[in-house]
Amino acid sequence: MTGGAARRTAARGWPLRVAAAVLVLGAALLPGASPAAVAAPSTGTPTAEVSTGQAGAGGTVTVSGRGWRPKALLTLLICGQNMIGGTNSCANGDGRAVTTDAHGAFRTALPVAEPPKPCPCVVHVAAVTGAAAADDVPFAVAGHPVAPLPRQDTGARLAVVSGPELTGGDNLLTWFGAPPRRRLTFTVGNTGAVPATDPVFKVGTAHGVFAPEWEDRQWRGTVPAGKKARVALDVELAAGAHGDYRVSATYGGKLLVEQAWDVGRPWGVTLFWTLLCLVVATAVFRAGMAAVDRVRPRTAPAPRTTGPAHGGAGPRTPGRLRVRPRTLRGGPDGGTAPADRPAALPWYTPDTAPSATTSTAPPTAEGSS
Repeated sequence: MTGGAARRTAARGWPLRVAAAVLVLGAALLPGASPAAVAAPSTGTPTAEVSTGQAGAGGTVTVSGRGWRPKALLTLLICGQNMIGGTNSCANGDGRAVTTDAHGAFRTALPVAEPPKPCPCVVHVAAVTGAAAADDVPFAVAGHPVAPLPRQDTGARLAVVSGPELTGGDNLLTWFGAPPRRRLTFTVGNTGAVPATDPVFKVGTAHGVFAPEWEDRQWRGTVPAGKKARVALDVELAAGAHGDYRVSATYGGKLLVEQAWDVGRPWGVTLFWTLLCLVVATAVFRAGMAAVDRVRPRTAPAPRTTGPAHGGAGPRTPGRLRVRPRTLRGGPDGGTAPADRPAALPWYTPDTAPSATTSTAPPTAEGSS
């Protein structure tokens, strides 16, 4: 290549060299950027290690790891039962937190504590921020009980697809206090590996703030693996129940559905008790009046009086005898004169003798001289 050709090639390549230099300078001047951070990104699977495989409670072990995200916050816990039950099986009160360095590595001391579950135990390391990342390292706590791992349930697993819905209504008997009945329907899907044949659900009814009362309800049918089916379960309350209720259904210890149920008041019962109170009050009143009438003293009836002279029935005054005055014959003027005393009653005869002034001589015959 001649000198002129070399100069022309260099002239064509200088823009590329200038652009590369500008990019490098800009990366170096970015705010908050550091060479370590730019070159940091850690790759690979996050791993952890424990300085010893066994230690007693009260001791300390060293836990280290690499492959984690730079500047990530991690938690370290000692868990029993291989952490099958989640963090509920870990000694959460004695855990530690640590932040990884710029290369995604860490090293810290962890106190040994007995977890609430028996061993086999693990040291569980998990990322708190960012994408999920975790690692479990087998570890034995000296003197801590050891028990077999719980059996994993590989059977049918049901999950709700749609629903729930309460179907049915009240009738005349319910209006008079019969137990209210409904049917709880919902659609479930089998996410397990085996079909669910005649599954048994737990149906609970709760009133207000009280805890549910659970009863077993078996559904007759089969839900194939990976399929769904419509489930209908009968729900019944106690006689005379009314108010706000809540109906729930669980399967395998997992809550599937929950539905509110507003139960109307049985007004027929109220009407019955109202009528019963009225009837009883009336009966008591009548019995009391009969008793009072029986013990009340009785008075003698008033005597009857004869009617007028013409034989007609005249008006009578109850309780009083009306006596008409009698006239005496042979008065001083030879006529009749009213008596100066009331006449004696027809049935009354005085016991006294006649007065001495009364003349007993026979009357003189008319026309005698």
